[in-house]
Amino acid sequence: MSDGHGLHDAAREVRDAYDRLNEQRLGRRWDLTDYALGFAGDVGDLAKLVMAQAGHRIDLTADRERIAHELSDCLFSVLVIAEALGIDLEARFPVDMATLAARVRALTEAGDPARTGAARPSAGSL
Repeated sequence: MSDGHGLHDAAREVRDAYDRLNEQRLGRRWDLTDYALGFAGDVGDLAKLVMAQAGHRIDLTADRERIAHELSDCLFSVLVIAEALGIDLEARFPVDMATLAARVRALTEAGDPARTGAARPSAGSL
């Protein structure tokens, strides 16, 4: 996998193209709300494809190419939103993953919450 700079550059190029297109069609550029809503839609599309891949939906055909496309759409939105907010994901991601890994290790060492009657943490609480 290449470094994140190529990803950022590609996202900027597409964002700039969308800026020109949206100014032409809408008379304005997309703002963070537009990108957040687009991201939410892409996550929904990804979820549907993953469900289809797992056999939980029969109304869709999911293959690696379609799933990869939706993952790329989601990553595009994340990169654009992060840049607009001045968040350096390349610096932040490793820190957050280390924190998450430590929390998961602590939960693992504490034992299975289902066996102890403790509530299971949600992904957001990890």
